[in-house]
Amino acid sequence: MDRLRAWAQRALRSRAWRLRLFGLLAVQAGIAAAIAWFVAYQFLDNPSPVLAPTTAVGIVAASMGSRLRRTIELLVGVTLGLAVGDVLMPFFGIGFWQTGVVVVLAIGVAILLKGGGSLLTQAGGTAVLIATLEPPLRDLSVPRFVDAAVGGLVGLGVGLLLVPIHPQRTLLRLAEPVVGPAADIMRELAMALRKRDLAEAERSLRGLRELDPRLAALNDGLSAAQEVTRLAPLRWRERDSLDFYTTSIRHLERSLHGCRSLCRRLTTALKDGEPIPEEFPQAIDLLADALPTLRRAIQAAAEPREAREKILAGVDLVGRAQGAVRDSTRPHIHRLGYSGLVAVGEFRAAAHDLLIASGIETERAAALVRQAVDQDYQDRAAETGTPSSGRPE
Repeated sequence: MDRLRAWAQRALRSRAWRLRLFGLLAVQAGIAAAIAWFVAYQFLDNPSPVLAPTTAVGIVAASMGSRLRRTIELLVGVTLGLAVGDVLMPFFGIGFWQTGVVVVLAIGVAILLKGGGSLLTQAGGTAVLIATLEPPLRDLSVPRFVDAAVGGLVGLGVGLLLVPIHPQRTLLRLAEPVVGPAADIMRELAMALRKRDLAEAERSLRGLRELDPRLAALNDGLSAAQEVTRLAPLRWRERDSLDFYTTSIRHLERSLHGCRSLCRRLTTALKDGEPIPEEFPQAIDLLADALPTLRRAIQAAAEPREAREKILAGVDLVGRAQGAVRDSTRPHIHRLGYSGLVAVGEFRAAAHDLLIASGIETERAAALVRQAVDQDYQDRAAETGTPSSGRPE
């Protein structure tokens, strides 16, 4: 019952998150469909406007990507479907094999034009409509294309001008299912390292790989936010703040890819029976804690000092896990094997990107990581009585 209750709570939270994120799309789609139908019915004298609201909804559905590109692809696809259908159907009539032939030809022409997925879909879908729902009359091709053009413009206007998305809120909501699960997975990895549980470490690696679709959705949201701030007058004032979010998301993605490489190396270390000192799981826990801490600070528009401190503390712990200073001729007694030593570099790279995601400039982030590494070498040199200049560059 406890597991069932926990599953139900997670499911409800997930549905609530999707409603908060995509609820505006439903409103935009409804408004766009209504306006497109009204314009086509009242001003184009179309008693049964189908393509106008359909195209408008298709444009609105492209909000998590490039609407301008999608609009062009939709209109070109509709044009191809109309052209092929209107040319062939008067000669062949309506039927099952005629429908198949029209779809093949429409999509074939779209492929020759190097069209994307939207163009291919619209070309084939429009050809089906022409082949099955409309009588094979040539003189209807122009009004139907105008219907599609009106629907595309209405959808674009509603999505970018009338009811545009809020860039920052959209990005923060898209980041929720990335940052939270990534932090949980990293904590599970730290626990697996402590228990030397190879199966659990491999599950953590699979979990990090499974975040790729969510990262793709976050990137699509970033493209949509950039387009809105570029084209929607209501969002022009948010261009400067979006620059920070753009940098933060790019380097968050790089940091998570680094975490995946780190997890892969540590999984290999477990397979090979390499030693993994306790400092390494502690460092991973700190990096995991820094992820939600950073997200909360960004959401509150606060300086993420706590997150940065945790990241740099993790860098220091990884250095201690690497090995102790001995003397100038043999600087290290390595406490890690080959994969563990490579994982040290992956950890530092992930930490560097996460510092940049927190708002620190690239050179400053690199300097902070080097400073944490240098301080670790100096501390270990002091513990062993060896001059710190004996460490390798």
